[in-house]
Amino acid sequence: MERIPDKKTIFERSDKPVNNPFIGFTSYQMFRDDPLFDDLIVDPAKKMIETEATECYPVGDEIGRGGNGQGFYPAAAVAYIRLPWKDVEPERGEYDFTVIENILARAKEKEQTVMLRLMPHSTRARDDVPAWLKKLMPCPERPDGMRVKDSPADPAYLRLFGEAVAELARRFDGDPILDVMDISITGAWGEGHRVGDYPRAALEELMDVYTSSFKNTRLIGQVAAPWLITYACGSTPCGWRGDGVGEPHHMTVKYPNAVDTLGELWKKAPVSFESFWWLGEWERKGWDIDEMIEKTLAWNASTFNAKSFPIPEKWRDKVERWVGKMGYHFVPRAFEYPSRARAGETLMFSLEAENVGVAPIYNAVPLRLRLKSGGREFVFDTGVDVRKWLPGPVSETFCVKLPEDALPGEYIVGLSISNEEGLLVRWEAKGESDGAFLNVGSLRITE
Repeated sequence: MERIPDKKTIFERSDKPVNNPFIGFTSYQMFRDDPLFDDLIVDPAKKMIETEATECYPVGDEIGRGGNGQGFYPAAAVAYIRLPWKDVEPERGEYDFTVIENILARAKEKEQTVMLRLMPHSTRARDDVPAWLKKLMPCPERPDGMRVKDSPADPAYLRLFGEAVAELARRFDGDPILDVMDISITGAWGEGHRVGDYPRAALEELMDVYTSSFKNTRLIGQVAAPWLITYACGSTPCGWRGDGVGEPHHMTVKYPNAVDTLGELWKKAPVSFESFWWLGEWERKGWDIDEMIEKTLAWNASTFNAKSFPIPEKWRDKVERWVGKMGYHFVPRAFEYPSRARAGETLMFSLEAENVGVAPIYNAVPLRLRLKSGGREFVFDTGVDVRKWLPGPVSETFCVKLPEDALPGEYIVGLSISNEEGLLVRWEAKGESDGAFLNVGSLRITE
């Protein structure tokens, strides 16, 4: 016999900001609450080389850390880190993952997850390809003061880089802190410079390495080559990442074309963006932040990298609204439940909720129900897959069976999106909470 609901609790959305895992602004080459970089004015006459100091982890002393007094930055649940190939494979076939282990440990300490990109090289000599690679094939020189983006022309470099990617995956795939792997392809930073110069087969082989090696860590690909992302999706869900938000050509041509190609991928894997320069430069260039907000949300962004540079204080309200829509945002609207039951009975529950964000959650976090009375409690996994909660209204009905030895008494009913390891997705609701659980009603177990 099933006990059907006879009581209903109605909820209102909380007006307080909620900082949830996997979404929102990312910290860049640093971690939550680290001092922001000094605001930096870009001088195009210098070929923008002053921006290069932040491109590889760890960032040196070339950039000061006084940005907290120059603006603000939203709390970051995700640390976005990119580091050069040479730092993990200093000699061919000899790997040192200490730097990645330290990154993941620091992020865990700061209660962040990590989006990681292993880069073949950047534009400057100190972040070039490994020295051993230069003995195997011609590699472009990177003189100081120049921005040389080209990768080695020999497509064999993609295969050798793929070996490092596969080894990294063997060590870290499925690590709960490494949530997303950002795919590198050709050119500086792995962002696709002159990708068309390489054989399609060599590029697809590199994508095969990513999709076959990372079975548990999510993947996102470079918008410079949408066709490669589509290719990867033949094996596993793959999201996409766009560098250069703000720059007019990106906003009016590059991204719209990519969206036309990539279509509905956001329903299965995350979309992430990065600012062209940073928001202080947007203000100096007169770029319209409202346009950037509306377009990135329309393109279903889950995360945004503003590079940990201070954001003008006058934009605080706009940025908070942006963060309040980015990714998933779960609001319970109504919860129906039985008010009485006996030990051993099966109970039916009904949840009406809404995802008021622009994307789903991509992580399998259980929806759990708890009955608690004093020191006694029962916690049930409802079996509901919250990854299916696309933007808009959500309806779920589920049942749980009370233990045969459940003692009589008045039990508080709680609902939570969380797991035993401490991962918690907070509801955006007004109401009483007890630990990870939102109180959604009360139920009396009778004799």
